[in-house]
Amino acid sequence: MRRRTEAVRGMLGCGRTPARAAVALCTAALGMSVALPARAAAGAAAPVPYAFDPGARTVQGATGTAGAVRLDPGRTYRSSLPAGGKRYYRLDLDATATAYVSATAVPQEGAAVSSSDGLKVSVQDADGTLCSSGTTHVGPTQSPHPIAASAARETGPGTYVCGRAGVYYAVVEQRDLSTPASGDWDLELDYVSEPALNRPGSTAPPSAWNSAAPQPLAGEAKRRAGGAGFAMAGAVGQGVWQGAIRPGQTVFYKVPVDWGQQLSATAELGGSTGGDGYVGTALAMALYNPVRAHVADADAGYSGARASAALDPLPPVDHANRHAVGSRASGMRFAGWYYLAVHLGAPVADRFGQGPFGLTLRVRVGGTPASAPAYAGRPAPRDVFEVTAADRQEAAAGTEEEGGGGDRPTGTGTGGDVPRADGDGGGGGTGGGGSEGGGRDGRAMKLVAVSGIGTGSLLVLGLAVWTLAARRRAGGGRPG
Repeated sequence: MRRRTEAVRGMLGCGRTPARAAVALCTAALGMSVALPARAAAGAAAPVPYAFDPGARTVQGATGTAGAVRLDPGRTYRSSLPAGGKRYYRLDLDATATAYVSATAVPQEGAAVSSSDGLKVSVQDADGTLCSSGTTHVGPTQSPHPIAASAARETGPGTYVCGRAGVYYAVVEQRDLSTPASGDWDLELDYVSEPALNRPGSTAPPSAWNSAAPQPLAGEAKRRAGGAGFAMAGAVGQGVWQGAIRPGQTVFYKVPVDWGQQLSATAELGGSTGGDGYVGTALAMALYNPVRAHVADADAGYSGARASAALDPLPPVDHANRHAVGSRASGMRFAGWYYLAVHLGAPVADRFGQGPFGLTLRVRVGGTPASAPAYAGRPAPRDVFEVTAADRQEAAAGTEEEGGGGDRPTGTGTGGDVPRADGDGGGGGTGGGGSEGGGRDGRAMKLVAVSGIGTGSLLVLGLAVWTLAARRRAGGGRPG
């Protein structure tokens, strides 16, 4: 925040000891900089842009393996992907750790997309041997929104390729493009390293678990705003949570799920007070695990009456789930923060208005936490596969920037805040400030809390102090 304020002052030429005319000029200019966010808020019908991790380092993807920039485990990066293009990033891996690389693609606002447009991430060795790949599609909501896909270089029992130490490559590409006008996509890359176990574990996933669909959790709802990206996701635990969402918008929530625990979630869209017709796929909810790998999704149509989308039953978190068939079971392979990304299709606005619409999230986390597996080392980032007491407290109480103010939904359903996004979250900058690390330990959330004060408020406060100092200099000479 200080760097942003100083940058504004520098651009305006607000020097060390300005004259009265300069003070007036800078006051007017700074006043304009304060007014701009207010104007943006007045036009809040536009979807909130994706909030990139403020600690992400910006890197340029290579068009081939030659010159590919190296990614380090435990870090988050920003990059870009041209329409129909492919980009390479280098990984230097040992022979024991499993490496997970995910990419979150953010289509440009207003871009034309189809349900078949997709993002593919793969990991390959130096000889071009494919280790694994994952693909996620935009889906039938007919509106551009963030999607994430991941791939891994796995080690341990049951793996037969890519087991040697050496140079590997993460490859990110657009797939199944039926609409070339979708344009370039911004990328957020996340790289997590998981150590091997002290001794080989089971190669068979648990066969007995409660696969019955649970009843959606009832009870009094608490207000909790979603975030505009993975790094800014609103923390929730077991309970009923109220928020709001606009057509074309995606809101992110995160849920701490420990070893042995079982997650279920339902998203409900409140009723509308006006409009008519039907939108086939209006509400879409996707579940991602702690390494941002896609696990499951659910969707619902909308006719103006309350609608809900519920995840199919998921197994309890277990290290051996990685040997299960299908992402819905194999994705529940470690403890940590699980992410719910809820998107409301832009076509909803054509029939039912711009909203915001009430959003209710019903989350259940069942089961008693179990002991963590005996890892032979530490993952990177260090706490990615843990659920701490602080995590549970954050999920239960929320963070300072959540639950206060924001637009009220215009529909008849329960609602709450419009999902937040700070001024730096818009995806138009280059990211990265001084730190190269990701925001998993809560530092990103604190940054949002600070930025929630408002850039304009801080600039006004700084200007008042600065102007007072200038007047004192004019009246009493230089300070001693």
